[in-house]
Amino acid sequence: MVAGRSVGSKPAARPPSWPTTLALMADSSFDIVSKVDRQEVDNALNQAAKELAQRFDFKNTGTSVAWRGEMGIEITSSTEERCVAALDVLKDKLVKRHVSLKALDADEPRQSGKETKILCTLKAGISKEQASKLNKLIRDQAPKGIKSQVMGDELRVTSKSRDDLQAVQQLVREADLDFAVQFVNYR
Repeated sequence: MVAGRSVGSKPAARPPSWPTTLALMADSSFDIVSKVDRQEVDNALNQAAKELAQRFDFKNTGTSVAWRGEMGIEITSSTEERCVAALDVLKDKLVKRHVSLKALDADEPRQSGKETKILCTLKAGISKEQASKLNKLIRDQAPKGIKSQVMGDELRVTSKSRDDLQAVQQLVREADLDFAVQFVNYR
């Protein structure tokens, strides 16, 4: 018997040390997406329609704001000026509901009989060109060790350091992008 154990027996297994445990942890990640909360847009649209119905300068002008299809909004009025003013009311309501105006694509006013109409569409999803622009931004200016990968209409960003991921989020927020972005699935 040697120092409390019998000869030929193995020493007791030790618990894993911290560095070994940390090395086994998965990378942290988040997804960059461009989505529009349809319920918030619907609320903004209803608020704009209510304001247009109540405001004195829109009385008896036939001005209306309504859904047109799944992701379209149609603004109708008797004059082009009223139509543009109604678009401003809608934009104001969208901002108050925290919907980015980069997601709203408004066409030029067009005459349709006695009415003027503006068709607006809501943009969602990141296109291939936008994803490559984001990839280039991250590759050129983000801390080393950041990986990004296109996954459909999303961009997955991974790193071992959560601080580096937050730096990437700040970098993307400060970038002058022509589309709205949100950060989801932060793990």
